[in-house]
Amino acid sequence: MSETVYDIVGIGFGPSNLALAIGLEESHSPLSFRFLDAKKQPDWQDEMLLSGSDIQNNPLRDLVTPRNPRSRYGFVNYLKETGRLFDYLNLPLTYPLRREYAEYIKWVAGHFQGSVESSAFANRVEPLVLQGEHVWKVTYNDHRVIHGRSLVLGTGRTANIPTVFSGLLGPQVFHLNHYLENIRNLPPSVQRIGVIGSSQSAVEIVLDLSARFPDKEIYSLHRSFSFRLKDTSPFSDKVYFPEFVDYYFDLPAEAKARLDKQLRGTNYSSADGDVINALYVRIHEEKLQGKQRIRILNNIAVEQAALGASGQVELALREVNQQQHSTLTLDALVLATGFKDIAAKENGELYPPLLEPYHRLFRADAQGALVVNRDYSLTALKELPAVFLNGLCESSHGLGDAGSFSLISLRVEHILSALEGQLAHVPALHPPAQALA
Repeated sequence: MSETVYDIVGIGFGPSNLALAIGLEESHSPLSFRFLDAKKQPDWQDEMLLSGSDIQNNPLRDLVTPRNPRSRYGFVNYLKETGRLFDYLNLPLTYPLRREYAEYIKWVAGHFQGSVESSAFANRVEPLVLQGEHVWKVTYNDHRVIHGRSLVLGTGRTANIPTVFSGLLGPQVFHLNHYLENIRNLPPSVQRIGVIGSSQSAVEIVLDLSARFPDKEIYSLHRSFSFRLKDTSPFSDKVYFPEFVDYYFDLPAEAKARLDKQLRGTNYSSADGDVINALYVRIHEEKLQGKQRIRILNNIAVEQAALGASGQVELALREVNQQQHSTLTLDALVLATGFKDIAAKENGELYPPLLEPYHRLFRADAQGALVVNRDYSLTALKELPAVFLNGLCESSHGLGDAGSFSLISLRVEHILSALEGQLAHVPALHPPAQALA
């Protein structure tokens, strides 16, 4: 058991909490901190590092540059220090390759390994009174313990698994979060692979499958009539400006819903023109060769899903316009179905899973979803140690919080300012502790 009480315990060490670590170092913060990360080593989107895929984001919107352009942890300095600056400048690409940005993330994370415990899976959190002070007890890897005067959840958003597929997850049915590990383990007997969804990731996966398995049939299933072009207008992309967060945060719920509907195409159920065009050309080229391996099943809803006796995935389908019913049997199915947000809405969740035992101790809306403050903190209904949500707040703060790098460094400013305002630096405390009633 750790006897130190840290000012900050961060759960997860993906880009959001990595940006927080940078902010703590560069501000010379007096706050002590420790991060727990379930992964064995730092990485980013390791299951979606597909050939040719890019980040769809200006590389200067990195972990730190919008907050501190002079930082050594910026993407440009990474390129310089790794000897790849001129190679990168010569690339005929609008945005960096996803694989290159993943290497950047790992490079930055390598500077903070002394502040992170890897292979540390947080099992539960519990508020305690420790020598008269309210702290969080975090249990990880079932029996190890760390204490913190505040908790910063940077765990990433929960995978959205449609109800029809609940209970089926495994080697035949899996979310894109586990794409590469499962696709590499498919047996040679697999012949028909399906992809659910119409997002950028869905199109990228269809392209990857068709290139990876030239002898297999690939099925793309989605409710839409077509793959929709992502709205990349510079006017629409102002949703990723910091002033939009201030505008959006103070809007009433009905206005937020109206804006969400208008702006959905900037991030959801849409794809960039390059991958849409590449898929169309590939389908056409195969037709010229007398093949039809890639099948687009549009206007299709999955009504039922089950695993057959032989392990195949059996789907009951409905054409959403003609209301015709059909069936489809696949050997494997990839769910490119996105992620949940903290909200009382379809595909949402009311609170982060780690807070399940205590979520009723925090302010919530009428539907039971946690209310997140402008500084990304939660408001406790009784005296509790502080909690911040780092990168989980799209419903309250807008699309800049939707897993994008766009505002990740500026979010840190708000969290750090609030933490330093709430926490007076005191000597480390020691157990024993008393659980809160």
